[in-house]
Amino acid sequence: MSRRQPFSIDWVLLSGLLTLSIISLFLLYSAGDQDMDLLLRQSVRMGLAFAVMFFVASIKPEKLMRWTPWLYGIGLLLLILVLAAGVIGKGAQRWIDLGVIRFQPSEMMKLAVPMMVAWVMVKQPMPARLGTVILGFIVVLVPTVLIIKQPDLGTSLLIAGSGVVVIFLAGMSWRLIMVLAGLAAAAAPLGWYLLHDYQRQRIMTLIDPWSDPLGSGYHTIQSAIAVGSGGLYGKGWLNGSQSQLDFIPERSTDFIFAVFSEEFGFIGSVLLLLVYLFIVGRSLFIAMEAKETYTRLLCGSLAVTFAIYVFVNIGMVTGILPVVGVPLPLISYGGTSMVSLMAGFGILMSAHANRWFMH
Repeated sequence: MSRRQPFSIDWVLLSGLLTLSIISLFLLYSAGDQDMDLLLRQSVRMGLAFAVMFFVASIKPEKLMRWTPWLYGIGLLLLILVLAAGVIGKGAQRWIDLGVIRFQPSEMMKLAVPMMVAWVMVKQPMPARLGTVILGFIVVLVPTVLIIKQPDLGTSLLIAGSGVVVIFLAGMSWRLIMVLAGLAAAAAPLGWYLLHDYQRQRIMTLIDPWSDPLGSGYHTIQSAIAVGSGGLYGKGWLNGSQSQLDFIPERSTDFIFAVFSEEFGFIGSVLLLLVYLFIVGRSLFIAMEAKETYTRLLCGSLAVTFAIYVFVNIGMVTGILPVVGVPLPLISYGGTSMVSLMAGFGILMSAHANRWFMH
C-alpha cells in the first residue's frame, strides 16, 4: 500500500490568496468610511476562513469522496429548513439563525453540488453516458430550485453552473450540449414568466439603465460612472469621489470593484484581474495534476466556478450583466461566502498535497 504524503501547503496558491486578502483590507478601509470596527470584523472572518481552508486541506481526497453524499444530503435538508423556518432579511428567506451567527446553507451547496456531481460521474466509465448525465443534472436541479424559491437567483445560477461544469469536464458530448442549449433557448419564455417582477426589472435595466436612473438603474449608472472616472491611473487610495461621497451603493460588498477602479484606475484593475488569473491558473494546474478522476473533476469545477464568480461580479459592476447580488470573491465584505470559497481552496490544496498517490 502506498505511503501517504504528509499535509503540505501549496505556497504558490496561498500567495495569491494572501494578496487578495491584503487588497481586501486596504479597500474595505476606504469603502467602509475608514471604519476600524468593520476592518476588525473582516479580519476575524478572514482568520476563520483561512483556518477552515487549512482544516479542509488536511483531509485526504478519498475521505472527501466518502463524505460527499452525506454533505449533499445535509445541505438539502438545511435548504428545506430555510424555506420552512429561515430568517427573512431584505425580502429573502436565506438564513438560519444559530444565535451567535447567521448561516446561509446555499453557501455550503457551492461545494456540495460539484462534489456530488463528481461523485455521480465517477461511478461510470468516462466519457459520461446519457443516463449518468441526466442523473448529474437532477443532482444540480434539486438544490437550484430550492435556492430559487428563497428567492436567490444569482446564487442558484452560480451553484447550477458549478455542477454543470463538472458534467462538461466529465466528457459530455457536444451533440448533447447543443441539444441542451436548444432546449434552454426554447424554455427561455417560460423562464421569463417564472421570474419575479424585480428580477425582470433587473434584466430590463441592463438593456437601458437610464430608463429609471433614480430607481432600478441607479446601481448600474453610479458604478459605471465610478469605474470610468478612475481613468488610467485612478484617483488614489481614499480619494474616490463617487465612493467617499456615498454615490456608490453597497460599496463594501457587491459593488466594491467600482471603488477599486475609481481609486486605482485601469492599470490597477488589470493588475487585480491578473491576481485572479494567477489563482485560477494555479487551480487548473492542480486539477490537471490530480491522479483520481473524482479529484480532477472537482478541482477543475472549483477553478472554473471561481473564475465565473469574478466575471459575474465585474460584469455586474461594469453594466454588461444584470445586478444579481454576487460579491467580488475574497475582496467584498462578508463571512459565509469567504468561508465557502476558502474551503474550496482547501480541497485544491489537499489535491496538491496528495497528487502523486493512487487509491
